[in-house]
This record gives sequence, structure tokens and C-alpha cells, in this order.
Amino acid sequence: MTSNEFLASRLRAIIGRLVPGAGDLAELRALPGGASQETWAFDAVTPGGRVPLILRRAPPGSVKPAEAVGLEIEAPLLEQLFLAGAPVPRVAGVLRPQDGIGEGYVMERIQGEANSRRILREPRYANARSRLAWQCGEALARVHRIRREELPSLPLVHAHDAVAYYRERHDLVGTPRPVFELAFQWLRNHLPDRATSTVLVHGDFRNGNIMIDEHGLRAVLDWEIAHLGDPMEDLGWMCVNSWRYGRELPVGGFGTREQLFAGYEAGGGQVDPARVRFWEVMGTLKWGVICESMAVSYQSGDVRTVERAAVGRRASEAEIDLLCLMQQGEA
Repeated sequence: MTSNEFLASRLRAIIGRLVPGAGDLAELRALPGGASQETWAFDAVTPGGRVPLILRRAPPGSVKPAEAVGLEIEAPLLEQLFLAGAPVPRVAGVLRPQDGIGEGYVMERIQGEANSRRILREPRYANARSRLAWQCGEALARVHRIRREELPSLPLVHAHDAVAYYRERHDLVGTPRPVFELAFQWLRNHLPDRATSTVLVHGDFRNGNIMIDEHGLRAVLDWEIAHLGDPMEDLGWMCVNSWRYGRELPVGGFGTREQLFAGYEAGGGQVDPARVRFWEVMGTLKWGVICESMAVSYQSGDVRTVERAAVGRRASEAEIDLLCLMQQGEA
């Protein structure tokens, strides 16, 4: 029995629990991406038709990434987000140990486009692009409004924690880079006061982790590094140059900061541009350090893929972005 056949048999045994009335499944297939957590698409077959679903699971024996909250936290988090009206998939069910599938959950499969380059280039998404930055801001405000007592246990990350973590990570896996040293110094000199309120932060809200259709935003995906922190972190990360894919518009390549901020304020949020700028610099340096980690992973033979090598070389792009950001507004 192949791994696909084994997983299909296990899912078939619990399909009725996930979708009442379902008696079988069809078109089980692995989706690309995810080194330690797998994503599978399949349909639950019911008398009334098929129900499209996604399985997110950590196979038995896998190791959770250091920054990830874990799938046991992701599922209840998504449930709370869905109840709060945030644009996220609905959770159909959580895996149990006796299911023999591993740790994870099943959620609805939302129809739409998540490929960043298609979102930015295809004419059919022109109307969506014109409103997407505003919609992203409004969605983030909705996420940030969720009361902490309604959330599962999440790590708390302040600005100084983020700087310290990536300082340590750079020292561990990086190479001497004067621009990174300058950026760490800039961040220490511009550390904001602790946020007056710490909220649910997505942690990776960007072009590539959103799904759209011709009308705009459909869903926010990939909540694996959600945490509590400064709400301006999500806004700053969304503006990092790497998520523009060669386009000039600062918000994901499809919108302006003014549109993003207007949507955020329309959703009840309050923007602090100085804090957003800090987190944009922090996010750019963070991405540079992640690129370094990818390069080391490839060079060591740990994960020897073309993707790791290609991403690894992009640390130099982060250096250019950092120099441009740090000189803006400086006397």
C-alpha cells in the first residue's frame, strides 16, 4: 500500500465525522510547499455532491518548526477567527490520535487564486487589485479586534524580542554583512515603546498568503506563526519589498500604503506610521536572515533543493532594500 493509499483509507474511515452524510472521498492529492507540515486536497463525496476540503497535518515523527504554534493551536484559532467574521476557511474537524493520520485538522477548500504572480499579472484580477490593499487593511483590523480571552494560548512577541531572536539567528547561520549590522543598530535605536495593546498578529500576512477571486480578498491563509504582539507588525510586513514581486506599489505590488491604512482604519484600527516603518525595516532584515538560513540549509546538504539555493541568494536583495529604507526620513 502506498502512502497515498494509506492516507486515503484512514481519511475514508473518518469522512462521515468530517462531513455528515459523506461516505467516500475522491481526488486526494498532495499540494506543494511545507517542509514539516503537509497539505492535502481532496473531496468528500456525499449524496448531494462533492465537498472540497484541505487536510493540514504533521505526520507522525515530524518536528514542529521553532516559530510555529503547532497544528493543535491552529485549528481552534481558525475556529475563533471564523466565528469573528474574519476571512478564513471553516474547520471541518480535528484529527484524533486513534485516527492514525498524525496531528492536524481538515478545513474547507476555498476556491480562488493564491499565486502572487498571477494575482499581479492576469487581466482578470485587475478589478480585484484596485481594491485589494484596502480589503487587506480591513481584514487585519478585524483580526486585531478579536479579544485575547477568546484565543488559544499564543506566544507573546514584543519588538525587542523579535530583534533579539533574529540577531541570534543571524549570528548562528549568517555571514558577515555590514548592512545587516547597520540594520540591527538602526532597529535598536528606533525600538518603539511596548504596544499599548497586544493583539492577535498573523505574523506572515503578505502577498502569497492571501487568496483572491475577481472581486478581491477571499481568505487569509497560513496561520502557523500567529502570536500576540504589536498590530503594526502585520502592516509593516505587508509592505516589505520582497512581496511586491518586482512591482512598484508598496503593498504586495498591488496597492498603496494609503489604501492599506484607510482599510485598517475603516475596520476600526488605528495606524501608527512610525511603528509601521519600524516593522517594515524589521521585516526586511528578518527576510534577509531567513534567506541566509535557506542558503546554509542548501550548502550543508540538509535540504538540497533548487528553491533553497534560489531563496538563499536573495539575502543580497534584502541588503539593498534595507539601505533604501533606513535612509528614508533620516537627516
